[in-house]
Amino acid sequence: MTNKLSIFNQMRPLSVGFDDMFDHFEKIFDQPMLSSNYPPYNIVKTNKGYNIEIALAGFSKSDVNIFVENGIITIESKSENKSKDNTEVLHKGISKRYFKRQFSISDDIKVNEAELKDGMLTILLEKIIPEDKKLKNIKIK
Repeated sequence: MTNKLSIFNQMRPLSVGFDDMFDHFEKIFDQPMLSSNYPPYNIVKTNKGYNIEIALAGFSKSDVNIFVENGIITIESKSENKSKDNTEVLHKGISKRYFKRQFSISDDIKVNEAELKDGMLTILLEKIIPEDKKLKNIKIK
């Protein structure tokens, strides 16, 4: 981790106005990495932005919460569901355990919607280009 932090420290004198971004990445590197790869996910780049796809076999809409706060999108299951009836599971091959998955998103990313269909949660993220960053033609006087 120290190597990556030193790269950020070397870049600080060469950058103006990126303090928040460097602080954000340093905070990420200070946190212990999550060793779990559950649930599996994809990040897909689209022509409008990005999609986060998370495989959630056996989960329903009411089993999952999605929050966005301070540039972090959090996808979290509610506590592990127990069987409501008195059935006994002889083999549990479909994991339906508690999870919490977080992704950092930039300021120009807007979370539009989420859909859970056929065991796949898809979160649609749109990249918004501010007017001041769009191409503009400067007239010469």
